[in-house]
Amino acid sequence: MQVTKPIGVFDSGYGGLTVLKEIVKELPQYDYLYMGDNARAPYGPRSFDTVYQYTLECVQWFFSQGCELVILACNTASAKALRTIQQKDLPNIAPNKRVLGVIRPTTEIIGQYSSTGKVGVLGTTGTVLSESYPIEIAKFFPQVTVYQEACPMWVPLIENNEYETPGADYFVQKHLQNILIADKDIDTLLLACTHYPLLINKIRQFVPAGVSIVSQGEIVAKSLALYLENHSDMAGRCTKNGELSFYTTDSVTDFDTHAGSFFGRTVHSKHLDLGLK
Repeated sequence: MQVTKPIGVFDSGYGGLTVLKEIVKELPQYDYLYMGDNARAPYGPRSFDTVYQYTLECVQWFFSQGCELVILACNTASAKALRTIQQKDLPNIAPNKRVLGVIRPTTEIIGQYSSTGKVGVLGTTGTVLSESYPIEIAKFFPQVTVYQEACPMWVPLIENNEYETPGADYFVQKHLQNILIADKDIDTLLLACTHYPLLINKIRQFVPAGVSIVSQGEIVAKSLALYLENHSDMAGRCTKNGELSFYTTDSVTDFDTHAGSFFGRTVHSKHLDLGLK
C-alpha cells in the first residue's frame, strides 16, 4: 500500500479553497489534503481559546493522516491559534512537523503594493480584534499606516450564494465606505479573509480607480513554493503524486455544492467525524 504524506490545508469552512486553488496552480506536483471544519464554522466570532482548541484538534487530525506540513488557510485560525500551536504544542507533539499560516506571507509584502503608505484591511471580527495585521505589518513596513474594518456579513453572504446579487450591495458598500473614509490616501485594500475573493466583482464596483485590491491566495502559494525551495528536507517528506482529497466535518452534499465556487472546479468530499457535539 502506497504511503502518502500530503500537504494539509485547513479552514473553518470553504474559504481556504481559494488558497488551495492557487497553491495547486503553483505546485501541482504535490499531494494535498483539505479539511473544512464546517460543523463548527464560522470561527470569526469565537473566542481565542475556542479557536485554538478547534484548530489544534484539526491539526492533530492532519498529522494522523500523514501530513508533515499543514497550512492554516484561515485568517481567524492564523490570528488566534497559530503562534500557540507553533510555540507550545509542536515541540511536544510533533517537533519535526510544521504548521504555517496566511498572515505572515501577506504582511511580508503588502507594503509593496502601496505608494501612499496607507493600507486598509478587511476581515472577520475575530481577525480584526486580534490586531494581527497591524502588528505584523509594522514589523516589515513600520512606515505603513494600517486601517481595519470588520465585515461580519460578508461571509454569510458568500456562503448563501448572495455574493453577486443586488442584496449584497448594501453590506459591501457600507464597509468599503467605512474604511475608505478613514483616510483619503488609502490606496491598497487587503482582503484578509479567504472567502472575500468571491466578492471581488462587487468590491470593484464601490472602490475608486487607483485603489489596489489584494487577495491572499497567490501570495500564500508563492510563499509556500519559496518555503519548500528553502527547506528541501520538508519538500522531500511531502509526497508528489498530484492527488487531492477533501474532507468536511458537516454535510458532504452541502460542502460539495458550495466548494466548486471557491475552488473553481467540482469537488467530491468525504465526511470527517471528529466526535463533535
